[in-house]
Amino acid sequence: MNAHDAVDVVALGESMVTFLPSRPGRLADVPSFDRAIGGAESNVACGLAAAGFAVRWVSRVGADGFGDHLVEAIGGYGVDVSSVGRDPSRPTGVYFRTAGDRATDAHEVAYYRAGSAASAMSVENVDLSAVRAAQVLHLSGITAALSDTCLSLMHELTAPRPDRPLVSFDVNHRAGLWRDAEGPGVLLELARRADIVFVGEDEAEEAWRIAGGPAAIRAVLPEPSVLVVKQGAKGATAFVSAAAEWGPAAPRGGAANRCSPAPLKGRVVAAGSRAAGAAPDPQRAAPRKRGQAATPPAQPQPTSTFVPALAVDVVATTGAGDAFAAGFLSATLRGLPLRDRLRHGHLWAAAALTAPGDLAVPPTRAHADRLAAVGDAAWGTLRLGPGWTQADTAPEEVRTP
Repeated sequence: MNAHDAVDVVALGESMVTFLPSRPGRLADVPSFDRAIGGAESNVACGLAAAGFAVRWVSRVGADGFGDHLVEAIGGYGVDVSSVGRDPSRPTGVYFRTAGDRATDAHEVAYYRAGSAASAMSVENVDLSAVRAAQVLHLSGITAALSDTCLSLMHELTAPRPDRPLVSFDVNHRAGLWRDAEGPGVLLELARRADIVFVGEDEAEEAWRIAGGPAAIRAVLPEPSVLVVKQGAKGATAFVSAAAEWGPAAPRGGAANRCSPAPLKGRVVAAGSRAAGAAPDPQRAAPRKRGQAATPPAQPQPTSTFVPALAVDVVATTGAGDAFAAGFLSATLRGLPLRDRLRHGHLWAAAALTAPGDLAVPPTRAHADRLAAVGDAAWGTLRLGPGWTQADTAPEEVRTP
């Protein structure tokens, strides 16, 4: 794949080699570790590529064995890694974490990423044309915290311009990464520049002192066309701007194993109005030519939707937020209704929650679609445990007592 070929999604950010302990206990006591990979943006890239989307990961790694491993491992998911730069003077970042009590986030994490190759990303050493050759550009607040040059790159990529892709931004507030107290303000500015924003209710309170729930967060962030507020085990609320363009993206022709949605560049696709399982509206679902006006919905649509989270037998929480974002974006690229976008986010998060490590294979599209289409009562009774993504069965068969 040529570095400038257009893809469905580009994800830009640092990925690190992750060392997972061979047994529970303090880092001081663990005798050995197993190697894996981890990174918010690359997690999204790998999940979407595994689901059949054309995805590119853009970053920088060291000219070392760990850099080789990251490029090979992420490329193994089907992600285009041709635009990953190699830095001979800086190392690839690594981190270690404990195994015990991960379900409650009561675990140790030791990062060794200061001065990493990715922290030196800049407008000058990143191929901006490869980054912009996408329908969706996925970014996170972690990148902005790595260095001044990374922050300048984020400002460049989120600045309004004719060739800017749809920008997806996961706030990912990490207080320990910021060198000063400017972090929350920087994250708020970047979120206001984005088209789709993901933020946790808890991190909005921590970073921005917003304690009034999703509606209060939306009041502070009215600019994004789509704002998704994650509410932990309770669920998630999505707000859609009334000015957002209506009409789902229709698939183009292409390989059977590749999702090829209609171009989204330069527009935001808001939630479709049809109920799950209903026949699509052929007028609104038909591909539109460039410049052709969207057909508005027949009836006024809600500007916010809440979908409760699923009951899950948690194995590990790491990577669940990234999986949620990937699931939501996958459904967005397919033009699914807003409720189903949130449900796909919850389903992909459940895949991560029921597997160890940062990455989990998402459910097949058919499996996720069947679960996302159940009624509200059935959705509330679903309970998913380890291995559920491999059990491609009818909804009632994945319930556990």
